[in-house]
Amino acid sequence: MDISLQIKSLLSEAELYRSQGLFPEARDKYHAASAMIHKIDKIKNKDGLLKAISGKIQSLEKKTEKVETGPTSPELSEKGQNLIKNLFGENDLQKAVALAKFGQFERAIVELEALLKDDVYRVDAGKNIIRCKMALASVDDAIDQYQQWLSGDLFASHQLECIRTYLQPIIEKKGIDKILPVPEGEQDKIKSTADSGGIEFSMPEPEEEILDITSIGITFTSGTHKGKMIEFDVNFQSGGMLSLIISKKDKGMIDDLKDGDCLDDIQFYSPIAMFKGTAVVANKTTIDTGPKQGDFCLDLKITGT
Repeated sequence: MDISLQIKSLLSEAELYRSQGLFPEARDKYHAASAMIHKIDKIKNKDGLLKAISGKIQSLEKKTEKVETGPTSPELSEKGQNLIKNLFGENDLQKAVALAKFGQFERAIVELEALLKDDVYRVDAGKNIIRCKMALASVDDAIDQYQQWLSGDLFASHQLECIRTYLQPIIEKKGIDKILPVPEGEQDKIKSTADSGGIEFSMPEPEEEILDITSIGITFTSGTHKGKMIEFDVNFQSGGMLSLIISKKDKGMIDDLKDGDCLDDIQFYSPIAMFKGTAVVANKTTIDTGPKQGDFCLDLKITGT
């Protein structure tokens, strides 16, 4: 992205955060924009722009002091939710996922359910509804949702099988003794694969669709966890962008990660493969509203496998 567009994007994000009372996040975006502007020699009204940003940062710091001792709002307003959609999503699916990443799970589910009518988005929307159910309530709610779809006729059998193969490993990882029923018409395909000894799997080429990633293992190269590999669940995925919801009690694990940091030794886990690759930290934000208030959203962009 052109650096001028990056600066505009940062300032837009800062204004969004500020308008919704997310003052620390807004301040971080203003600081990032200011740092970029400092690096550019030829920019119109550079001093004036930096002064204006500095004034906004000072104002935010004062507001932050007041807010820290006051009550917090459990949910963003509808206007704020719409701003998130339009700022962080390029298509309807990305807009819905953006809401979920900001802790607005109920609104995200509504948006995703509308996308189930579109065959192009149906499977991805279904997977993200499952993710929202797990983030909002529990794996049991996600299982119930799958059972409802299984008993209906909205999904084709092969589409439901995609969702089943995504959810089943998560259930097993959680230690839940539950086998999801295979959609009618898919049993014979699975038996045929098993009888033939399975298929040889090779990683997709970069231009191919990226696999569903259910969790990743990050080997830290600095900080208090240097040399250790820590596994994190992947809560949301949009192509090669992975979003991890990190509990506030685990904040220390990601304190040393900054936007733009390259992670050169990541173990990716998908329902059908395990492989190593690289990623870059795209964004790290605090969730200040909704049921995940106080937790963190860490966005990672896959850069190589």
